[in-house]
Amino acid sequence: MLFAIHALDKDGALPTRLKHYDAHKAFLSDTSAFGVNIVMSGPLTADEGETMIGSLFLVEAEDRAAVERFNQADPFHEAGIWERVAITGFIRRQG
Repeated sequence: MLFAIHALDKDGALPTRLKHYDAHKAFLSDTSAFGVNIVMSGPLTADEGETMIGSLFLVEAEDRAAVERFNQADPFHEAGIWERVAITGFIRRQG
C-alpha cells in the first residue's frame, strides 16, 4: 500500500534541519528494517522554491504501523524539527 507523509517544520527549524541533514539522508538510504520502500521523497520549500520548510515522502509499506515506525525513527523526528506530520493512504492514479 502507498502512503504519503507530509511533514511541516517548526518555525525557525532550518538551522536544526541543516545540522541533522546528513544523518537524515543516511537514514533514508536503507529503510528495509522498517519494511518501507521510498517511492519518492524530498524537501518541501517556501514559495520562493529554495528555503526548506518540511518533508514529503511517498512510501510503500505493508501497513500504516510500519510507516509510523519509519517516521518516528527519522533523525529529523528525533531532533524535533517537524511541527506537524500527516500520514495518509494514497492511491496512485497516474504517474
